[in-house]
Amino acid sequence: MPERLAEMLLDLWTPLIILWITLPPCIYMAPMNQSQVLMSGSPLELSSLGEEQRILNRSKRGWVWNQMFVLEEFSGPEPILVGRLHTDLDPGSKKIKYILSGDGAGTIFQINDVTGDIHAIKRLDREEKAEYTLTAQAVDWETSKPLEPPSEFIIKVQDINDNAPEFLNGPYHATVPEMSILGTSVTNVTATDADDPVYGNSAKLVYSILEGQPYFSIEPETAIIKTALPNMDREAKEEYLVVIQAKDMGGHSGGLSGTTTLTVTLTDVNDNPPKFAQSLYHFSVPEDVVLGTAIGRVKANDQDIGENAQSSYDIIDGDGTALFEITSDAQAQDGIIRLRKPLDFETKKSYTLKVEAANVHIDPRFSGRGPFKDTATVKIVVEDADEPPVFSSPTYLLEVHENAALNSVIGQVTARDPDITSSPIRFSIDRHTDLERQFNINADDGKITLATPLDRELSVWHNITIIATEIRNHSQISRVPVAIKVLDVNDNAPEFASEYEAFLCENGKPGQVIQTVSAMDKDDPKNGHYFLYSLLPEMVNNPNFTIRKNEDNSLSILAKHNGFNRQKQEVYLLPIIISDSGNPPLSSTSTLTIRVCGCSNDGVVQSCNVEAYVLPIGLSMGALIAILACIILLLVIVVLFVTLRRHKNEPLIIKDDEDVRENIIRYDDEGGGEEDTEAFDIATLQNPDGINGFLPRKDIKPDLQFMPRQGLAPVPNGVDVDEFINVRLHEADNDPTAPPYDSIQIYGYEGRGSVAGSLSSLESTTSDSDQNFDYLSDWGPRFKRLGELYSVGESDKET
Repeated sequence: MPERLAEMLLDLWTPLIILWITLPPCIYMAPMNQSQVLMSGSPLELSSLGEEQRILNRSKRGWVWNQMFVLEEFSGPEPILVGRLHTDLDPGSKKIKYILSGDGAGTIFQINDVTGDIHAIKRLDREEKAEYTLTAQAVDWETSKPLEPPSEFIIKVQDINDNAPEFLNGPYHATVPEMSILGTSVTNVTATDADDPVYGNSAKLVYSILEGQPYFSIEPETAIIKTALPNMDREAKEEYLVVIQAKDMGGHSGGLSGTTTLTVTLTDVNDNPPKFAQSLYHFSVPEDVVLGTAIGRVKANDQDIGENAQSSYDIIDGDGTALFEITSDAQAQDGIIRLRKPLDFETKKSYTLKVEAANVHIDPRFSGRGPFKDTATVKIVVEDADEPPVFSSPTYLLEVHENAALNSVIGQVTARDPDITSSPIRFSIDRHTDLERQFNINADDGKITLATPLDRELSVWHNITIIATEIRNHSQISRVPVAIKVLDVNDNAPEFASEYEAFLCENGKPGQVIQTVSAMDKDDPKNGHYFLYSLLPEMVNNPNFTIRKNEDNSLSILAKHNGFNRQKQEVYLLPIIISDSGNPPLSSTSTLTIRVCGCSNDGVVQSCNVEAYVLPIGLSMGALIAILACIILLLVIVVLFVTLRRHKNEPLIIKDDEDVRENIIRYDDEGGGEEDTEAFDIATLQNPDGINGFLPRKDIKPDLQFMPRQGLAPVPNGVDVDEFINVRLHEADNDPTAPPYDSIQIYGYEGRGSVAGSLSSLESTTSDSDQNFDYLSDWGPRFKRLGELYSVGESDKET
């Protein structure tokens, strides 16, 4: 503590001593109370001085000023005296008043306007504000007039060591590879000190390690952390905690300090080889296991991590290298042994493999530590299993001629039971592959025979599947595909490739090619098709046409002369014999139709017809077709007319005499009027005077046969219409044959004695031609329009 106090006093007095030496004689310092004085001298009277005095004497400023200092963080019971202002114009009569303005004037700094003493009334902090600029002026006490111009001066806050160093970015994390050499740089840290770095040693920092030795060291001034031990092993210890201290005052006692932590993680390098957990592995596998099945796993452990621990596995030796393989699992870091080829317990019962695991990524810096690989032995025992039959071949190809006889043997398949028990085998055909049952197989010896005739032209290939089943264990079956190729025999005669029709111009020239034809043969000879063309023996000396074989296996027909006339003969038939080159050869006769046509001068066909031979009376084919069409149309019209007449004359109701009274039918469905006889049976709505019994209908057939309804007795003129309607409604509800079905019937029967009579023609005993509707015009304006309509209808009929 005494040392720190001495340092503070030294820092305080050093600027005062310097100021004392540099100030002019007019400034007075008061060392007793550590105050500072700024004084002003009066200007000289230049006019009363001689020339020599002007040269030898200097004129003085009114104010002589310099910096003032105040100690930060000072907290005494009284305000601290910073300094004093004084002017030479002040005779001590207290007629001068001192004024202070500027930074902190009145709030932080206060001046005695009489004595000029400046005091700091608040605690100062240099880290908040390091200096204050103020302005001082002397004025007359009574008039407040300036006695001299104002002058500026600075009050500096003097620093003390009141701030400890801080690590703003801590705590820190860093990595360094394991096995690094001594002095490998890890990272660097930085601390800051808010004290003045220029004044004294308050901000001079020194770094040291409090915890983390002897593994790491730090540069005291640069704070660079380095490794202090070589070959640190991550597998032994991966993470280290280092405590770092920063101390000000150059690291001397009494200085303030701050600490932070640094976590150092050793990163992995490939410095460890893989190592199998055991030197010998045992696995067992059934002989019927599917190819590619995993038999077992082996693993070599590596203390490294990440890609440095990746290992590849290989089979380097053993008697099963051809049957087994090993692959690496990148996730589990182990080796998977799989089956490459089928096993046979009866052939070999065990295998021995030598497996090697080697690191994929090798660091050459550590190659001297030894080979980064390891080996282990794997023993695999094959277990016996009941295996299905094995065919002698994985596939079979059979050939048979298409004319092979039925039940002839076309091939044979063989299979055996690989087990020691050697069960007998039974053969069959999978009928899903032989839906037409063209083949059979002997269940005992596997001979395939022909069941139906073959035709190569229909199908060249037949693919069937043969099934082999153990007799002792029907669940053990095997399948094998059999491809049967049908070989060709010459059983099809050649013929024209299409239906040819040749056209011969009347103005053609001799030797002109009329038509070129080609032949086809459904057979497929090995050396390709070769056809021979010839005319019938009786037509060899044909006077009109001849033939010529072309190199492309086609045939040209040529005219022998000119002057063909279609009036004499329009069509010529030329039979041609086509033979193939098969053994034995087959032939057929195809006829070419040659039509004589009229052509233009350049040989373009214009017309070909047969009028002269078809219609000797002189009618053309077009005229004949037109006449037939007209006759058919007339017949259709007559049939339709007769049908409509019959339909119109047929009455809807069959009865002996016409005795239908007028009835009005009113219903919600729209109909076709009075001429619509298909909608309802009018007999059900007859006037009671006109019903003699049940009248059968022709338009419908009732589902239920009911007895005819008894006719109602005639009623007097005063019939009750409501009662009539209720009776009819009751009958309609109980009679399913009475239309309209399931609908409401509204009857508008007016009864006997109506002045207007009836408007219906249902009860009329006269024909349509005898009726006269002129009397409707006398009934009033309501029936006048109706009378006109009926009159118009009658006039139209007469017309």
